[in-house]
Amino acid sequence: MRVLFLTSGDRTPSTRFRILPYIPYLQEHGIRCRVASSFPQKYDYFPWLGFRPSQRLKRLTRWLHLWESKMRSFDVVYLERELFDNDTTDMEQRFRRVARKLIYDLDDAVFLKRPDKVERLTRMSNLVVVGNPQIQKALSGWHDRFEVIPTAPSVSVFQPATKKSSRASAVVGWMGTSGNLAYFAVVAAALRRVARSHDFELRLIVPGLEHLHDIDLTGVNVKHVPWDGASEAQQVADIDIGIMPLFSDQEWDRYKCPTKITQYMACGIPSVASPIGFTADVIDHEVDGFHADSSDAWVSALCRLLESQTLREQMGRAARNKAENRYSVEANAPKMLEAIRACGGDT
Repeated sequence: MRVLFLTSGDRTPSTRFRILPYIPYLQEHGIRCRVASSFPQKYDYFPWLGFRPSQRLKRLTRWLHLWESKMRSFDVVYLERELFDNDTTDMEQRFRRVARKLIYDLDDAVFLKRPDKVERLTRMSNLVVVGNPQIQKALSGWHDRFEVIPTAPSVSVFQPATKKSSRASAVVGWMGTSGNLAYFAVVAAALRRVARSHDFELRLIVPGLEHLHDIDLTGVNVKHVPWDGASEAQQVADIDIGIMPLFSDQEWDRYKCPTKITQYMACGIPSVASPIGFTADVIDHEVDGFHADSSDAWVSALCRLLESQTLREQMGRAARNKAENRYSVEANAPKMLEAIRACGGDT
């Protein structure tokens, strides 16, 4: 079976966690995979070329991929989210006309931003692969055939650290994009309170801190570690407690795939998170992490973990076990393989 994967680019999280790690497994089991990425990558452009010419180059690249799909007659075309970051679906429709079967993969609430586009892409597909049950429910009026595959890391790459870096105090860590530092508005007051009674480092693994300027973290020992894709697994493994604050009043957050949490879990790290959407489902409260739905709950959870290395280790082992069995590439690769085989084998 031959499968053409249309992806956003190897620096895009959806490609990095939902497509590329599965390719070796699929190939080992007889699937001939061709990964065709956006060029420039979907959300990028070449400054030396300019924005509009870069967009035209992206479209030209997809025309070449379309020509290839016609020449090679793939059994399945696997579409990751969308081809272009706009409202158009004309190119996806061209691929649909030449594809024997089309699988549509969605791991975020793009349907809130572009409902008409997502509806068209959903309806034209033979199978829809989603990152969580909440997204499936939102799309269920447009399709009846889904496969839920969580966005998660490989546990062979994200592993517990054999030895933490030398430090005088525990590390509370967060990894993400610079723009998402806005979520610290949810937890800033709790972090200030905890810092008055406990010695800890707040480690932010992020490209830059420019979006943190309006958030008051007075008294908190903040350390910036620039995110590095080549060593992100080691960066995560070197923290002691992972956090994921979310906004309770933002609809987008109800559909998020908590990739941070699954990364922490794979590294054997307990988490504290806002119990919003699928994030609440992934963490078993007081087993492998804590739900925190108020400032007091954040303070209580963080203090308990900071005060007990034994509790951190106990929860960390439970988290790692869950990652190995449910929230990892290894746990979900057979499901991905079966979904592609079943879709491609339909008559």
